[in-house]
Amino acid sequence: SHCPAAAAPNSQAMAAAAMAPKLSASSSTAKELTTHPIVTGSSVLAVKFAGGVMMASDTLASYGSMARFPDVQRLRQVSDGVIIGASGEMSDFDFAMRLLDELRVESECAEDGAELDAGEVHHYLTRVMYNRRNKFNPLWNQLVVAGTKDGKPVLGVVDQIGTAFEADFTATGFGKHMAVPQMREHWRGGMTEGGGRGGR
Repeated sequence: SHCPAAAAPNSQAMAAAAMAPKLSASSSTAKELTTHPIVTGSSVLAVKFAGGVMMASDTLASYGSMARFPDVQRLRQVSDGVIIGASGEMSDFDFAMRLLDELRVESECAEDGAELDAGEVHHYLTRVMYNRRNKFNPLWNQLVVAGTKDGKPVLGVVDQIGTAFEADFTATGFGKHMAVPQMREHWRGGMTEGGGRGGR
């Protein structure tokens, strides 16, 4: 008469033991998200001038607070008329560039003579960044797209949450605080390349 009562705790223990590996397995396959950047680049500066866009950055990538990688290319060419500059996590920038490479190859395989222009690249990156933001797994970058569209200079910016805009001049990272006030004071519509470099 005591067997059923004694068997009940054993059944529960066996059920718990059977569930334990399943819980462990599910926790070990949990999706891991980047919660903060690790290897980062800082400021990118860009300004429009008559006939084009000028962009500049340093080549340093920092590991935390340590200036670890002194020769990282943070300005990269997408096509003949488009250049991208990046602040933030460098591995996320590499991922974004791989997506653009795939897009460029797909465009070339169409053999229609069309090339990606700066406006198209800017819109594409805006969709990518906003999509990743909505998945709560953003690419930790501020991207600056420079080039031409229909013969006119284009300068676009998109950040890690998909906020995008076009401007006559811009800066990312700490440059937003240091350089943008100077650009705002000295930039003039139609200025020459020399003016964009800081000349008069």
